[in-house]
Amino acid sequence: MFELSQLRCFVAAAEELHFGRAAQRLNMTQSPLSRQIQLLERILGVMLLERTSRQVSLTPAGQVFLIEARRIVRLAESASLSARRVAQGDAGKVAIGFTAVSGYGLVPHIVANARASLPNIDLDLHEMVSGDQVDALLTGLIDIGFVRPPVDRHEFDTLCVLREPLVVALPPGDPRQSRPAFELVDFDNEPLIMYARQGAGYFHDMLVRLFDDAGVSPLHVQHVTQIHSMLGLVHAGLAAALVPQSASGLHLMDVQFRALRTDPENPVELHMAWRRDNANPALEPMRQLCAQTAGA
Repeated sequence: MFELSQLRCFVAAAEELHFGRAAQRLNMTQSPLSRQIQLLERILGVMLLERTSRQVSLTPAGQVFLIEARRIVRLAESASLSARRVAQGDAGKVAIGFTAVSGYGLVPHIVANARASLPNIDLDLHEMVSGDQVDALLTGLIDIGFVRPPVDRHEFDTLCVLREPLVVALPPGDPRQSRPAFELVDFDNEPLIMYARQGAGYFHDMLVRLFDDAGVSPLHVQHVTQIHSMLGLVHAGLAAALVPQSASGLHLMDVQFRALRTDPENPVELHMAWRRDNANPALEPMRQLCAQTAGA
């Protein structure tokens, strides 16, 4: 079987139609260039070049072989470039997990910036709850996770990439829509859609803590795990709900969002997590882009 170096010699000689210029192009002397082409012809069992003392020309077989030889050389060069890019982190694939709400705000900005700044890195996106993302990071299904804290795993490094307030989601026709802002006390003994302890523990525990600190006891009319389901129930007129500000990007018709004063002011956090021992070369440039996009 012929070698890539032999193809390069043949392509150079076929394009230059001059052994001296072809050798100069390849930074070699004429004698080894000629030997490489002769060996290639012997392997193929056909003459590729007609040689005289005055000129070099392609045989009919050489004309046909040149087309394929060029293609093979280009593919080899492209493969080498791709391999170097992957090894340097300039190309490859990064799998990213994200919660539903982060898909309304931060993640779309990351995707847009990655397409512009890291066009040779493919993104494999997975919408998952935080607990599933932790498992996916441990098994290698994803490289980066955007999760709710805490992430108490010694295998991970984490970075807080977002802090945001809670806002009030009001159903259609709610007379309180005329109000510009709310306090927690405004929900004392008032109907409220609540997060389920199982499946939405982060938001459940946060609201329980905030309400307990404020001495407030809302009337929980329903418990759900997903914020888009919660907003769907708000839209149906069941009751109001407290959701992260980024959830207002869902733009449900007739659902109105109002400011909510809490202490701390921005209680909702989103963390980026990744395995310390992840050997994916594309992880580091993507991790840096995510942090820059979030301003973290």
